[in-house]
Amino acid sequence: ALYVVNIERNGKIIYTWKGNQRNTHIGLYDLQTKQNEHLYVFEKDLHIISCSVNNERTLLAVSFCQYTEEERASQLLQSVSKYLTLLIEIHPINNVRVLKAVDSSVRVQFLYPVEGRNSSTESRLLLVSEDKYIEQFDIHVVAEEEHKVVIQKSGQLPRAKVVDDLVWAQWDMMEQRLFYIVPKESKSALRCVQFYPDENFNSVLESHLDIAVNDTQLKLVNFGYDYLQDQDVASKSLNLQVFTSKAGGLCVCCSLASDIPHEIMYSIYFLHKGYNKTFTVSLERTESHQLKEVAFMNLDYYVAAYLPGQFLHLLNIQHPDLLCYSLFLTGEDARIDTLQNCSIRSPWVSTALDCEAGSLYGVSISDSALLQFLQNSKRDCERLAALHCALLYFKHTEDLEMQIIQWISENMSTCHSFDPIQEFIIASLYCRMCPETQNLDKLLPYTSLHDWTGLVPGVICATDIIPLPVLEFQNSKGFWEKLNSNLESVKYAEPHLHYQSNVLRREWRNLAEEVRSILFGLLFCSFCDFCLFTNQREERRTTAYLRNIFENAKKYVLVSIIFCTKARLVPLFEEEDYQQQLLMGLMVAQLKDHLMRHLRYVGKKKIDQIVLDYVANLLNLVHRIMKEVWRRYQLHSCVFCFDEKGSAAEFAVFHIMSRILEAANGMCLPLPPGFHTLHLGLGVRCLPLHTLLHYIDNGVLQLTETCVRKLLKDLDDTEQNEKLKFSIVMRLPEALGQKVRQYWNHPINANLIARKYVKLLLEKLGNRQCSRPIPERLSVPVEFLPLNYLTNMLTEIENQGVHPCEKQDHVNARFVEETALKHTMTLLGLKYS
Repeated sequence: ALYVVNIERNGKIIYTWKGNQRNTHIGLYDLQTKQNEHLYVFEKDLHIISCSVNNERTLLAVSFCQYTEEERASQLLQSVSKYLTLLIEIHPINNVRVLKAVDSSVRVQFLYPVEGRNSSTESRLLLVSEDKYIEQFDIHVVAEEEHKVVIQKSGQLPRAKVVDDLVWAQWDMMEQRLFYIVPKESKSALRCVQFYPDENFNSVLESHLDIAVNDTQLKLVNFGYDYLQDQDVASKSLNLQVFTSKAGGLCVCCSLASDIPHEIMYSIYFLHKGYNKTFTVSLERTESHQLKEVAFMNLDYYVAAYLPGQFLHLLNIQHPDLLCYSLFLTGEDARIDTLQNCSIRSPWVSTALDCEAGSLYGVSISDSALLQFLQNSKRDCERLAALHCALLYFKHTEDLEMQIIQWISENMSTCHSFDPIQEFIIASLYCRMCPETQNLDKLLPYTSLHDWTGLVPGVICATDIIPLPVLEFQNSKGFWEKLNSNLESVKYAEPHLHYQSNVLRREWRNLAEEVRSILFGLLFCSFCDFCLFTNQREERRTTAYLRNIFENAKKYVLVSIIFCTKARLVPLFEEEDYQQQLLMGLMVAQLKDHLMRHLRYVGKKKIDQIVLDYVANLLNLVHRIMKEVWRRYQLHSCVFCFDEKGSAAEFAVFHIMSRILEAANGMCLPLPPGFHTLHLGLGVRCLPLHTLLHYIDNGVLQLTETCVRKLLKDLDDTEQNEKLKFSIVMRLPEALGQKVRQYWNHPINANLIARKYVKLLLEKLGNRQCSRPIPERLSVPVEFLPLNYLTNMLTEIENQGVHPCEKQDHVNARFVEETALKHTMTLLGLKYS
């Protein structure tokens, strides 16, 4: 049988087996080349405890047991040490040097240089003694004739004490770190030693943990794999492991003893967040032979707590604050076929070692299985966890996005504690933007939820605040720099660092009334006229602030138009929507201010680009949802033909657009230009008139110039269409109404225009007196004195230079007179000529 005894940093596996003559062989397997290499053979039956080979494969360190306790008693070998640690030259096989001959077990581990470094003439070896100390040996080698490599010094090898008095230690082979625990007063102190390629090592971290560790026997993790001895120690020691992530996460995982049968307890100390979570899981009835020890595996973004046959808990390392972003699986969903009823170790990220069988497996989350789980999930906590995993754990692909959008369109009404559209947009933006700039992940929102008070069935969670770890280094790079950044963000109240839409919402509400008067008063004007107009207003906000908001919006409107014109599948119109421009400008101003406040080392130009990308991606995501929905329901541009009713597919798309609008309003997010026009067009086709008007009155549908103009021009004047047009025209804002009513050549519309005109002229006149009307100024001689008087008065006011409808030259006193006569003749049943 083969036994895995160690896995080196380069991924090579050291294993042993017994030969025909009961010789003990040591071999090396390369995972990349799939090749085996024979390293050494002992010509007797030995129990290998630990083994390690240096990077150049010139030296082999071996620790083994020379005899059992029974052999010692029977052969009276009291003077012979039980454990022997050897250093062997294997290039070629040559001298053997004894490093330790003691009665306590020893583990060995060569240090490895950084990848890509040339061969070195020096190797460093760690010796971990069962007597609770670790020391480092420096070994110099020289090349002799015929490429023989031998140890240079014949005397004792230089050594240095690394740590002592430890009760638990774990080796991080990939990053060359040593985590260890020493008892300290009433608590335990977790410390870390970082080994560097320049032969130095430093203590870099200390954290106080409220964990009771058995101090009678040393527990080792990832210092080789001696299954028999490890099982004996494990039965007496705490199951504890330390995991790190690329984003600067540092977690301590440990299983706890429970006094209640069929109950499992385990704690995750999120040291980079300053709290720990203790989970209690109630099990179904288990067989006596089943394992009850939780195995922990590092998946980088997640830590997996796995109990074969019972549950698989994927705990989010980067965002552990909300329980709904950790995935708790039971039954068949939690089954890992190759890891059933076995002792599992996680040597490095995304790997699992079956210590009994000596099998090494790659571990990852299957995107297809996750999407299937998302489709079948019935609880919001499961949907949130799966959706979050799909959006942030996997790299974005068009196919994955399409499947998620399809799921969202089918399940919008089944999610009660969250909005799946909001979650999709915010999480997708976070995933797309954060890799651009360091620490941006701490400033942008990753979720639409502020909190979550739901429960995960079968799991009880208790959260405790713990002291932040102390880092003992300066100007470090890589993981330690990211961990330090995470700790700093916790010190400065992390939740407040994330950009929040409630600030934008408050600003939007404060500006709403002021800007509405500007927007409706100048809807005819060009964008430049509008910006000039804001210069002349001295309201609650300074003119510079308002001007900056709308200048900001201009470039982002251009970006959104580019996105809309790339794919004409969705008929979005390139139109100016001043409300959306204002919201976009406010968002840009506040996001810039937020980033400038916290990213002071990033230049203004870079921050401008980040904000531009953020808004562009936001608009692109909304357009992406609409495009996928449009494609799914096979719609085309005929939605703007108002002469027929909409289909069931169009009604479904209208419902989805309404939910998009609701999601955007809930988060104060701008929408692409033309969204409201398309939404209104679908509403006109799909909704009965009373429902359509109810949606308009409650702000669900917004009247836009493009849609109203097309509706007035394209629909003929049947009784039903007249009712629709009249209802729409009566609800138009004053300025918009003046602009689009001219497209409806109908007595009702002319009557409305005339009334509005008379009202505006009289309001302009105010308390001023008008001179006596002159009969010669009558446009048409009519023997109807009230009308004659009104017409003459309006003409006199117009001659004074008052004309509220400068853009509509045909609207004047004569127009009012003719409209009044036509309306009167119609009421009398006479024909006007």
